[in-house]
Amino acid sequence: MHSTMDPSLGHGYDEPARPTWTYRQRTAAQAEPTEGDDPPDHKPIAARLSVTPTLVELGEAHFWPHARAAGDLSSPGAVKIVTRGDGVWVYDEGGSRYFDTLSGMWLNNIGHGRREVADAVHAQICKLGYAPDGSVHPATLQLAARVAALSPDPASRVFFVSGGSEGIETAMKMAKKFHRNRGEAGRYKFISRRDSYHGATHGCLSLGGGGSNTGAEYGPLPYGGVRVQGPDQYRNPFGGTDGSGDLECAREIERAMLNEGPDTVAAVIGEPISASAGVHIPHPEYWPMVREICDRYGVLLICDEVITGFGRTGRMFATEHWGVVPDITVVAKALTSGYVPIGAAIAAKHVADAFTGPAGTAFDHRITFGGNPVSCAAGLANLDILQRELLVRNAADMGGYLFGRLQKLYRHGIVGQIRGGLGLICAVEIVANRATKEPFPKEAGLARRAGLLMERHGLLGRAGNIFYIAPPLCVTRGELDFLVNELDAVIGELQASLVTGRRNAA
Repeated sequence: MHSTMDPSLGHGYDEPARPTWTYRQRTAAQAEPTEGDDPPDHKPIAARLSVTPTLVELGEAHFWPHARAAGDLSSPGAVKIVTRGDGVWVYDEGGSRYFDTLSGMWLNNIGHGRREVADAVHAQICKLGYAPDGSVHPATLQLAARVAALSPDPASRVFFVSGGSEGIETAMKMAKKFHRNRGEAGRYKFISRRDSYHGATHGCLSLGGGGSNTGAEYGPLPYGGVRVQGPDQYRNPFGGTDGSGDLECAREIERAMLNEGPDTVAAVIGEPISASAGVHIPHPEYWPMVREICDRYGVLLICDEVITGFGRTGRMFATEHWGVVPDITVVAKALTSGYVPIGAAIAAKHVADAFTGPAGTAFDHRITFGGNPVSCAAGLANLDILQRELLVRNAADMGGYLFGRLQKLYRHGIVGQIRGGLGLICAVEIVANRATKEPFPKEAGLARRAGLLMERHGLLGRAGNIFYIAPPLCVTRGELDFLVNELDAVIGELQASLVTGRRNAA
């Protein structure tokens, strides 16, 4: 063997011969440019973006928005381009401001433009942007402990993921594996409530089916999803507007278990307050009854707090209102207030303990960005703001004020029901006939009409048959007065246009 030792390195051993091609480096003159080396067709877009006609043209050619048709950034009602935010407000390039009625997408609890989160993210990126496989950064450990301490079971363990859909998928796998570890591998079914929304991935589509995510276009869906009626004191098929129908909804969960065979059911899953189902606040006995039913048959209870978690309802977690401790709690959105992606499945101690035994009981489940130190640094900064500024208490106080102010909207004949009263999560349902609760048909185009009117009145959010109202938790009374006054005007103009449309159609 010949020696390849470099005398300058001071090694006293011979290295094995290696292929010379692994060391050959091309000079700049020798290198052949690849497609990626070609100069860009356009100059790089600066970090401080300007909404130019060229940018809009590029966006219309290449940007694929969520849940909307692609290719429109400029017509009335198109995806709006916003450039900055401050508290409950966002601004477009021209400086026009809009009230964010939905906290982005049910997530920006601390408000827009918080420098503290930006500073925490910048500091973490400068230290370590990603912990290598088999390692963990202290920020991840600290956030796990912080979330566990705030959760319904302070002894819980936190499994981090990238977002809500991944959190639900993780909880589903965790529930199945939990039962397998306990010798009940036959438990694989999930009971969910119709019209609930639990995410957009394939497994999530088998649950609830709320909104546009019925799964009809993506079947067959994973087997084992069983859907029942959820709380609804407005159109409850079991009748009653006093909440008795909600209790019958809880009993339907038990009937579904017995019909399927309790020993085949892994978990019941539901949002404490389902946004997609229309923000119906459940009867106070509903969730305790569901908890008792699950315990009776050895079924896990998964609570989807992706929207309600971290203060939205005036408590850190919505289940606190009813004294219910879920077996698994799924969170995401407001854990970082949307500044960076994150999610988690929080397993109560008795669930987590089932995975700490012999080697075969481990939870062999990985998410690339789960527990990313940058996201965790943002989460810590976000929780600091939530707690330091007493935003959970503000959500309770302002939620009561908002719900009271919204009552004046009943003066419009198309307002069927105003729901809320539990923190900053409300809904106004629009109907064609208040007496019969008949909704407007799809042909009325409520979503487009309402969206255009909201934008004209300085509001951004989601509306149609239901106006959803969930502003950032930092909102003030004055800002809520602006919101309700403008919403009052929007619904008044919407009613006038609908009446005119009916007359013209006749």
